[in-house]
Amino acid sequence: MSQLWEKCLQQLEGEFPPQQINTWIRPLQASTTNGELCLFAPNKFVLDWVSDNYLSKIESIVNELEAEPTRVSLKIGSSKVSTTPILKKIPSKVVKQQGNAAPLISHNLNTSFVFDSFVVGKSNELAKAASIQVSENPGSAYNPLFIYGGVGLGKTHLMHSIGNNILKQNKNAKVSFLSSERFVSDMVKSLQKNTINEFKNYYRSLDLLLIDDIQFFAKKERSQEEFFHTFNTLIENNKQIVLTCDCYPKEINGLEERLKSRFGWGLPIAIEPPDLETRVAILKSKAALSGIDLADEVAFFMGNRIKSNVRELEGALRRVIANANFTGQPITLDFTKEALRDLIALQNKRIGIDNIQKTVAEYYKIRMADLLSSKRTRSIARPRQVAMALAKELTSYSLPEIGSQFGGRDHTTVLHATRKVKELCESDQKIDEDYKNLLRTLSH
Repeated sequence: MSQLWEKCLQQLEGEFPPQQINTWIRPLQASTTNGELCLFAPNKFVLDWVSDNYLSKIESIVNELEAEPTRVSLKIGSSKVSTTPILKKIPSKVVKQQGNAAPLISHNLNTSFVFDSFVVGKSNELAKAASIQVSENPGSAYNPLFIYGGVGLGKTHLMHSIGNNILKQNKNAKVSFLSSERFVSDMVKSLQKNTINEFKNYYRSLDLLLIDDIQFFAKKERSQEEFFHTFNTLIENNKQIVLTCDCYPKEINGLEERLKSRFGWGLPIAIEPPDLETRVAILKSKAALSGIDLADEVAFFMGNRIKSNVRELEGALRRVIANANFTGQPITLDFTKEALRDLIALQNKRIGIDNIQKTVAEYYKIRMADLLSSKRTRSIARPRQVAMALAKELTSYSLPEIGSQFGGRDHTTVLHATRKVKELCESDQKIDEDYKNLLRTLSH
């Protein structure tokens, strides 16, 4: 890596949140020649984003660091010798048995999970874009691709979509999707049967390895050791790895530092809980697949009441449709309210205002008593506003009910807090990151 770029990167880390650095800046490669810093982006998507959002800042930092004027350019490619994508390197004789026999590798993919059926919103658009890039340029775009976020947000859907798209391009690609628990189980069986070499050869010969819920490797030292070597072998051979997790790589407790470091090599990217518009779009899209034209008022009611994740949203929709089929009644707003009555009551109980207050207080390292007090110092007032906004988004309590649980405040105070937090999330990257982190924690 260019020494100039290393110094520039250090300053950028102080200017932007870690997620932005990991998503857009770290994938860049750099070389310095004849008074020019050339930055190489893995694809046009990253190039355009960096050019629009970071290039002017990079140019400013570079010219502060250098005594002589230095030009900064952006290109698609690599500062090293480019590698051939894996799809062009797969020998068919390795993946097929003799004659017309089935492939040796069982990919375990759900063929119904494809990019076209993935509903996109602001909460997941970057994850989908990165997944498409990986499926079109495996082994060279982002490696590994590390998708993290709460349960039921679409991480597994994207993994299957990547695998299905690669197999669509090359039916002989050696693809395997599995959970981290399955990897551990397979390794234990191979040790018991003295077939560890076959186990190693199988996983290290893949072209695409998709592992779901990588956090379950925590505290399993032998499995981590084996996966470490498998990971290195695949990366060295330009084979693609895609991992999912419920948190950022550095936050996985019980995982070796060398694995955490490697998981951050490519592109760690978050999927957040969907916003209201996306939840409504998901409901109407899923209902259409069942031949039902879901009324907007029903979709908005369900989207407003069930906010934690897509899985619960789809489960609620299936419940409403099943009740309608059993009773022969149309799916109206009143019918939906009755069908989901106990589910919504459970949802409200699970994400209570007291839980939101406790989580926010712990996150900002302040006392609960201060959060509910009349203190107006920014260090107290801002977390209080964030907690109110979260209560408004995650529960079905009215504004007066929320205000009463924050020291007996008026409903106009809650309304002001929600509007203020929304404005800050659009203008202040730190507040936006804090809010998303809390939303992800409370939605688990």
